[in-house]
Amino acid sequence: MEQIDVIKRLIARYPMICSSQVQLKDILNAFENGKIASLIGVEGGHTINNSLAVLRTFYDSGVRYLTLTHNCNTAWAESALTFEKNSTIDEVEGLTDFGELVIGEMNRLGMLVDLSHTSDRTVNDALAVAAAPVIFSHSSARELCNSSRNVPDDILKKVKRNGGVVMVNFYPNFLTCSDNATIYDVIDHINHIRNVTGVDHVGLGSDFNGISKVPEGLEDVSKYPNLFAELLLDPSWTKDDLKKLAGLNFLRVFRLVESVKNVLNGEAPIENKMAEDMKK
Repeated sequence: MEQIDVIKRLIARYPMICSSQVQLKDILNAFENGKIASLIGVEGGHTINNSLAVLRTFYDSGVRYLTLTHNCNTAWAESALTFEKNSTIDEVEGLTDFGELVIGEMNRLGMLVDLSHTSDRTVNDALAVAAAPVIFSHSSARELCNSSRNVPDDILKKVKRNGGVVMVNFYPNFLTCSDNATIYDVIDHINHIRNVTGVDHVGLGSDFNGISKVPEGLEDVSKYPNLFAELLLDPSWTKDDLKKLAGLNFLRVFRLVESVKNVLNGEAPIENKMAEDMKK
């Protein structure tokens, strides 16, 4: 909550630069006015403390996406890094019954379900129950780098059926499975995900604020024009395709999440149940 407070105070202090975003129309309005769209997300479902009431409070505070796990398990969802023995509840596998309630409530609220950092079992369980498209906010292709933080081809195909989007992470260890990578490695991951899912389901999720190493030629956001210039040299990419990659695919998912919210608008909030009592 303190970080949410900081974001809101920054937006209030610099209204000519930043704009608060709680709906798709707010993002579009910010873009039209040359402002930074400040969409609030929470990384790690441990932050809701096994409480749907806390989840709703986050939403009321402006949070519009939740990453189900970070680098540890919750009582209701398995992290991709479980094998490193740093999870708080080692015995959880995939998504529990309470985890399914979390996704149901997120769909009802209109909150994006982010599956980056989650295990394959959690992803498959989430895709089986999600009523709205999901996102992977910062994950790359496992076929090119065998990391549990990346998305395997079988799940990429399921994301396509779900209507979601996979946003490529720029961390070298997720691109080349080494400490070094270049802009061309990022392009390889973008192209692989596009080839498996189609151009409507790939985006950019650099994770610049969370990584300690960056690809050569794509060191910060000022280098994004270089990325798009390189992609334009490839005749398989059109300008309309690149607009989708740059953000339209994410906005499409956001629009669909809001549409599901409107359909579920008449449903009552899901009553809270203890996650520990709802393990499969």
